[in-house]
Amino acid sequence: MQRIRLRYTKRGRLRFTSHRDFQRAFERALRRSEVPMAYSAGFTPHPKVSYANAAPTGTGSEAEFLEIALTEARDPGTLRELLNDSLPDGLDITDAVEARTSGLADRLTASIWEMRLNGVAVEDAEKAVAAFNAAESVEVERRTKNGVRSFDARSAVVDLQALDHQPDRPGDKACAILRLVVRHVTPAVRPDDVLSGLRVVADLAPPVPAAVTRLAQGLFDEESGTVTDPLAPDREAAPAAPSKAAGTAVATAPEGAGSA
Repeated sequence: MQRIRLRYTKRGRLRFTSHRDFQRAFERALRRSEVPMAYSAGFTPHPKVSYANAAPTGTGSEAEFLEIALTEARDPGTLRELLNDSLPDGLDITDAVEARTSGLADRLTASIWEMRLNGVAVEDAEKAVAAFNAAESVEVERRTKNGVRSFDARSAVVDLQALDHQPDRPGDKACAILRLVVRHVTPAVRPDDVLSGLRVVADLAPPVPAAVTRLAQGLFDEESGTVTDPLAPDREAAPAAPSKAAGTAVATAPEGAGSA
């Protein structure tokens, strides 16, 4: 089997689609594009698609990842174009590589999030961020299917900054932008948990729900403090295409040897 790893987005109104909604849309796109999918065994075979760390419903994303298994080899770039033709606008495949290494999920250890806080002045956001960063721990609560759970939202946060947002038009209301780098831990700390933490430490409460977008997802580099591209190892492991000059040398060598 050939394995292909894809990076895809959730933009615009499609940020409100659930993970199950995306699964249905993606599997329809696979059928429409006539992708030679490998299927699981058993009484109810299903296409071999592995999803990794999907973003919560209601959040946008520029960096979602999945892996598919094929029974016949396909060019990743061509496959990406075929799938995009069959997917709705907003669900876009932005990268496709052949899987040449193991452990894609193991390389998704952190995310970079952007939170747009309409109606919040950047000065107020900066004060709240400073209080959050200065705290050793910030206990928040989240309602789960097993009841209300309390956990520390501070320990997973690597970096949190407040950025000034320039108004798009004169008369636009204040808007602060928060940039967040958070490790993937258990229990998972989500952007809304950090917003709850800002409410706890500084009583920061945006008047409207925050617009949240995942900008990147990958392996956290301790030295640089950045999140690296999880598909880079697969690209680096791809065999180098033979150069034209090398091909010419191989082809002409026998002729030269015979004339000697």
